[in-house]
This record gives sequence, C-alpha cells and structure tokens, in this order.
Amino acid sequence: MLTILQDIILPLIYAAIIAILISPAVNFLVNRKVNRAFSIAVVLVFALLALTSLIALFTSQASLLGKSLPQLVDKFQELFNQMVSWGSGYFNIPTLKINEWITHTKAEYINSSGARIGLTLTTMGSVLATVFLTPVYVFMILFYQPHLIRFVHQISGVDNNDKVSEILTETKTIIQSYLVGLFVEFAIIATLNSVGLLALGIQYAILLGIVGALLNIIPYIGGLIGVALFMIIALVTKSPIYVLYVFGLYACIQLIDNNYIVPKIVGSKVKLNALVSIIAVIAGAALWGIPGMFLSIPLIAVLKVILDRIEPLKPWGFLLGDTMPPIIKITLRKIPGQRTGPKV
Repeated sequence: MLTILQDIILPLIYAAIIAILISPAVNFLVNRKVNRAFSIAVVLVFALLALTSLIALFTSQASLLGKSLPQLVDKFQELFNQMVSWGSGYFNIPTLKINEWITHTKAEYINSSGARIGLTLTTMGSVLATVFLTPVYVFMILFYQPHLIRFVHQISGVDNNDKVSEILTETKTIIQSYLVGLFVEFAIIATLNSVGLLALGIQYAILLGIVGALLNIIPYIGGLIGVALFMIIALVTKSPIYVLYVFGLYACIQLIDNNYIVPKIVGSKVKLNALVSIIAVIAGAALWGIPGMFLSIPLIAVLKVILDRIEPLKPWGFLLGDTMPPIIKITLRKIPGQRTGPKV
C-alpha cells in the first residue's frame, strides 16, 4: 500500500521536513505583524533559491564529469582488462571464459534495457510530480499549521491540552534541532570532502564531495558506497597509490564526523542504534527506492522523538535508541533439598 501511494506520500514527507526547517523564519515574520501567507511565500522563495543554487552547482560539476565520461570509461576498461588478465593467471581461469561471461552479462543487460527505459520515464514523471507538489504542500502545511494544531488538541481531549501543548512544543524543538543539525553536518562533510579531494588533486572533487555528504546521511551503507566511489575515481584518474590517500582522507573525515560533528551538532537525543538504522534503510529502499533510503533515518528519528515524549510509548523509543543499560546479572538460588545432579 505504501509503495502504491509513493507519489502521494513522498511529497508530503518532503514538505513536512521542509516546513519544520523553515517554520522559525515564518514565525519570526508573523510575530512582526507580517501577513502569514506573505511570510510563508517570502521564506519559501528564499529556500527555493538556495536549493536551486545548490542544484546548479551540482549540475555544473556533473556536466564536467559527463564530458570526460568517454575517457574515464576507456581508462576503466583498460584497468578492468588488466584485472581480468591477473585473475585469469591467479585463479587459472582461461581469459576467453571470463570474456564470454562478460559478453553474456552485457547481452542480458541490453535485452532488458527496454523495461529500464520505461521505468526511467516513470521515475522521471514521479520526480517531476514531487518537485511541483512539494512547494505547494509546504505552503499549505505552514498556512494551516494553527488549524492542524487545533485538530490535535481536539482529538486529545480538553483535559490533556496542557500535556499535548508541552509534547508538541518539545517535539517540534527537538525535531527542528535534529534536522538543522543534519543539514549542518551535510554542509561540513561536503566541504571537508571537497577540500580534501582538491588537495589530493582528484578530479571532480566538488561533485564527489557533495555526493559523499549526501551518502553520509545513510548510515553504514552510504559511507561504504561513498568511499568506494572516491577510490574508483582516484584509481581511474590518478594512480593506485591515490586510492590509499583517498581512503586515509575518508577515515579522517569519518573520525571528525563521528567524534565531534554528530555528538556536538546533530545531537544525541535522537541517536539510533545500528540495528534499527540498518533495518530502516533496507525497509526504506524496499518501499521507495533511493528516496526511501535517504528519508528512512530522519523519519525514524522523528518517530523516536515522539515516542520518547509519550509516557506509555517510552519503551519503544528506548528500543530505537542506542543507550546501553547496565548488564543485569541473573543469579539462580539453590533451593534447599534440591538435587543438582544424579548421584554416581
């Protein structure tokens, strides 16, 4: 059901995240007697301009990669042929056999290209729908924010109004802090990646830095994909020794990220344990593909914040977190007169 409703749910989720991020700016203008609709429109326009600038930078870097793609493919093919020759000699497999397997795989890929083209067109349609619907949803969510809050109060009952207001305020504050921290983490990691790769003389450093920072949002899996991408580009465009340099750079950045950026900026109040993170990423990919992988962690983090603020649901919030309780030792007392084993 969630997969079928993807084109409806995904824009709403994107809109909710963006609305939470920009709501402080909207409230700032509204508190200064600026019309609510006009305030939302102004903030939304500035947010879209910033996003457009980032996309333009990414696109310009991607176009440079596209122009050099034929040369990169040739270089990669040369390295691949060397690997095939080495594998043939080391594992005693005829080179002809390996080439036949590669040719067969290419043929299967080409034969299924028609279905992939249709899937690509469908995906492009979904992306365009998301791009156009998300700003509309953002505007509506922010405009009807008082209406939505009033609805939550009504369904919770008059007796619980104070408690609901407290939960909503705390939840909104923590979610905003988490999402802003996540964005700041992305900006810092993108900068560190780009500067480090530029210092090493790796081509397309800015593009790789941005992609690596995006992948860093996906725990564990994203990092592996990111460092593999860096190492492949270093191998193709430079020399094998630069693969080690890039790996060392990535390790240093991850140390900074895990020991300073995440604890100090993103915060530990919504830290998820590794098992939940991996399951969330896999489930997100199964439901909504790549967008689901990126959205899974923020969504689970938001869910944890809400669970932590509702007394009966706190155990579920604890289950999602990574706070390790002290180990409980179970001691079995011997009952008087009880036999501990057979007599010999």
